[in-house]
Amino acid sequence: MAKDFKNLVEILEHSTEKFNDRPLFGTKKEGQYQWTTYGEFGELVTQFRGALATMGVEPANGDVVAVIANNRVEWAVGAYATYSLGAKYCPMYEAQQAKDWEYILTDSGAKVVLVANQLIYDQVTPFIDKIDSLERVVYFDGPADSEDAFQTLLEHGKKNPIDAYHAEPDELCGFIYTSGTTGNPKGVLLSHSNLTSNVNGIQTLLDIGPDDVSLSFLPWAHSFGQVVELHGLFSMGSALGIVEDVSTIIENLAEVRPTLLFSVPRIFNRIYDGVHKKMEEGGGLKKFLFEKGMANAEKVRKELDEKGSVGGFTQTMNNFYDGLVFSKVRDRFGGRLRYAFSGGAALSPEVARFIDNLNITVYEGYGLTETSPIATVNYPGNRRIGSVGKPLPGVEITIEDAEGYPEGTGEICVSGPNVMQGYHNLPEKTAEVIDEDGKFHTGDLGRVDEDGFLWILGRVKEQYKLENGKYVVPGPIEEQLKLSPFINQVMIEGTNQRYNAALIVVDEESLNSWAKKNGIPSEGLLENEKVMKLYRDEIERVSGPIKGYEKPKKFALLDEEWTPENDMLTPTLKLKRRVVMEKYGDLVESLFAKDSAAA
Repeated sequence: MAKDFKNLVEILEHSTEKFNDRPLFGTKKEGQYQWTTYGEFGELVTQFRGALATMGVEPANGDVVAVIANNRVEWAVGAYATYSLGAKYCPMYEAQQAKDWEYILTDSGAKVVLVANQLIYDQVTPFIDKIDSLERVVYFDGPADSEDAFQTLLEHGKKNPIDAYHAEPDELCGFIYTSGTTGNPKGVLLSHSNLTSNVNGIQTLLDIGPDDVSLSFLPWAHSFGQVVELHGLFSMGSALGIVEDVSTIIENLAEVRPTLLFSVPRIFNRIYDGVHKKMEEGGGLKKFLFEKGMANAEKVRKELDEKGSVGGFTQTMNNFYDGLVFSKVRDRFGGRLRYAFSGGAALSPEVARFIDNLNITVYEGYGLTETSPIATVNYPGNRRIGSVGKPLPGVEITIEDAEGYPEGTGEICVSGPNVMQGYHNLPEKTAEVIDEDGKFHTGDLGRVDEDGFLWILGRVKEQYKLENGKYVVPGPIEEQLKLSPFINQVMIEGTNQRYNAALIVVDEESLNSWAKKNGIPSEGLLENEKVMKLYRDEIERVSGPIKGYEKPKKFALLDEEWTPENDMLTPTLKLKRRVVMEKYGDLVESLFAKDSAAA
């Protein structure tokens, strides 16, 4: 029976009591995962709540505690200690630049900031003299004997206990700053009821419980990772093994052996590419059986869609291929994975079907930080691959018509208890996206089908017109092109041009391997005509669902990856198109200029 949580402290008290002895957080130490139980976590929160109070964070006073760290037990302790003081938690990313930390600490009015290590501590401590509100910097990793060490402060908290404060549902629990593809990040103000409405909805719709385990690598500084794992799984008694590093995900999957995987399309695309590369390299019987198994899995799906059941022979063959082939692939992910949840951007239907064919059920959802974040989700008994599902309980989706699209297709709008309270200190920006009826205008293009499933088409602001007047939304085209193992990243552009062009960041591992096999020297590789032909062929091969006028006719190859560090991506890995065009605009223009000159 799903609980109806009114605030995050209710989740803390419910879970630490009900699941007291069960494992909650796994952290890899000395070569193996060691687990913190729900009860131990509850004690740490109590101690650190007292510690925050000794640092001047007053109950229900609107104080702000910020954090700059990757996922770790102390991050979660800081969050729930803050919530249970009636204060607001404000997360940031280790990968962000110091100027972003300074801006967010200033804008949020943070009193205390928790940081991962001594290096960040040394960068942030000088901000105390520049930011009026900031009084204290605390580090998790560093000399243990300092007054600013997390462990030292836990001892202070033991000696200064303070009762938990239970917030009213509409009281703010924190900020999540949207990374912003343009300009400064905006602080999204979220209440306890915003987040608990999502948790309550997840509990109602999804079959998850105390026996489930997730590998946690989505940053809790982002709304998706925070709400589904730190609050949602926590409320259901599940365990979270914390990934060591993004580069060790596959290794950690085998160690944690999760039953659940919450991810963004980028990770699922990597799995898709990795398995296909392995089958190509293996060749022979292994590749033959894999392809036959995939074809039979598609038959299973077709029979289910058309008849509602699977024929005996098809099911027998599915069991055969599952035991012989697919189970071996699942073993790479720990062997127990049953559900995969995707959010953050549209997942390619081809990738979704691929994961599903491995007998790992895929559930795709949709939302934004401003919707806490989940607005819609596929769930048992209501699942349609390619869609992002149906609204959570209490949430309403409406579509406002957009120029250049047929009736029923337009901007997605969200109403319900999950809609944010507004942008911090930005009333005009808030008024631009939340109308008088409390409806949030997402800026995303979509449609709702006759059965109530939402389908995403891209971003309203990113769409542009070609010279022939046809509208293009680049996001879905880019996701489709990234299905090529030779394409790491891609950006499509064609505003007022006769066709689209593409900037392609090559997958160096795949390209170098191909070049070596084909005797192509590494010098001048990206200008080599055989390499250019490879990419033309790859674009053609993966462009099946892409309309003819959307397909890029020209492209340029790049070997510099776009990252948050070079400011081409946000911390949540969204493409900063404006920044990319500032650097590569001349190159893009040259692709069109060559064509004009030839004409």
